[in-house]
Amino acid sequence: MKIATYNVNGINGRLPVLLRWLAETQPDVVCIQELKAPQEKFPEQAILDAGYQAIWQGQKSWNGVAILARGYEIKELRRGLPGDDEDLHSRYIEALINDVVIGCLYLPNGNPTPGPKLDYKMAWLARLTDHAAKLLEYNLPVVLVGDYNVIPTENDVYKPERWINDALFRPEVRAAFKNLVDQGWTDALRKLYPTETIYTFWDYFRNAYGRDAGLRIDHFLLSPKLEGRLLNAGVDKNVRGWEKSSDHAPVWIEVD
Repeated sequence: MKIATYNVNGINGRLPVLLRWLAETQPDVVCIQELKAPQEKFPEQAILDAGYQAIWQGQKSWNGVAILARGYEIKELRRGLPGDDEDLHSRYIEALINDVVIGCLYLPNGNPTPGPKLDYKMAWLARLTDHAAKLLEYNLPVVLVGDYNVIPTENDVYKPERWINDALFRPEVRAAFKNLVDQGWTDALRKLYPTETIYTFWDYFRNAYGRDAGLRIDHFLLSPKLEGRLLNAGVDKNVRGWEKSSDHAPVWIEVD
């Protein structure tokens, strides 16, 4: 089963890019972030015509997450991350697909720092960590996948010294992410490529993609039941170079 993640940065504006990528690569499951569309504006028919069922949680102008599946039933388990009933951001949706629990997430950016946006990010990370611990207790194959807005190490960013005070790279953010992983999760790309330079995001400014001045912020965290089934992983970097593409590239894994 091939599982992918893609921050599309506006699903309706980038729909031709998304549909082209789906047709060319045909992943079995896709987790999508930053729909930037209210619930009723999700392009369900176009996705169906491409061969995919979908569940989604939209939000006007911002955020939004979705899970697509081709040839598999999607059994929705939850929408919204537990722990804060007042948090109305559309950032988490979870489903059971082919006996794998898939949590699709869009973690807050947290900038500018310091301030309330960083505080919200840290609180969201704490809630995610609590929920992840409960998922591990079920002893099922689980993948927590999406745009984490976290640069885990200096090896995951071009010129790390420029990012010291950014919310994606601040010490407390990286420590919180490490605390999550240390529960027993496996960073899929780093398991297969422990030292290689791998980026998943390139800014629109200063020819970042052309210079390969990127970041790795889109991650797959695998539970122990799934980690042993990991076969392959990669980044469809070329998609970032397509016309009117997102600033993220699709990332994928293959599991047995």
